[in-house]
Amino acid sequence: MNILEHIAVVPDFPKPGINFYDIQSLLKNPALWDSIVERLVEKAEALSPDIILGIESRGFLTGLSVAQQLSLPFAMVRKKGKLPGAVIRQDYALEYGSDTIEIQNGMIEEGMKVVIADDLLATGGTMRATGDLVRKVGGTVSLGLCIIELHELNGRKKLDFPFAELVQAPLDPFAAGVARAASQN
Repeated sequence: MNILEHIAVVPDFPKPGINFYDIQSLLKNPALWDSIVERLVEKAEALSPDIILGIESRGFLTGLSVAQQLSLPFAMVRKKGKLPGAVIRQDYALEYGSDTIEIQNGMIEEGMKVVIADDLLATGGTMRATGDLVRKVGGTVSLGLCIIELHELNGRKKLDFPFAELVQAPLDPFAAGVARAASQN
């Protein structure tokens, strides 16, 4: 199965020059989504993780699906100020500025093996920061896991833990001839 054939790509979203890989087109096909989750589960299960983390927001979909299939706990990694109660924060640099992610205190215990899930790896900044957050609270990152990797951005090189994706996608899918217009959905 070529996952890219099933993903709508929206040009110039959220700003001009960005091609947005919209996994909503995968979610509207339950059989296809089940197949994708099965492939993600195979990659995660081999590492015997203790918990799955999902990065806001589409990582919630991939991570929770994997966690449920493996009967594992799931925790959300969110932007600053979105989680109630005591949280652990991790600041990280963006191309122009900085941002902060958080996880609720107590979700990761010392020595836990963690799989970090998201839908897409681009520059790797948020995934890297999530790995730093896991280590800050005493966990070990077993794997970063995504459906799509925009390989031309070299985000994988920023990671200091294993990473796996289901498909590598071009930065400009229209030039590569692999994208379907969002209007075709």
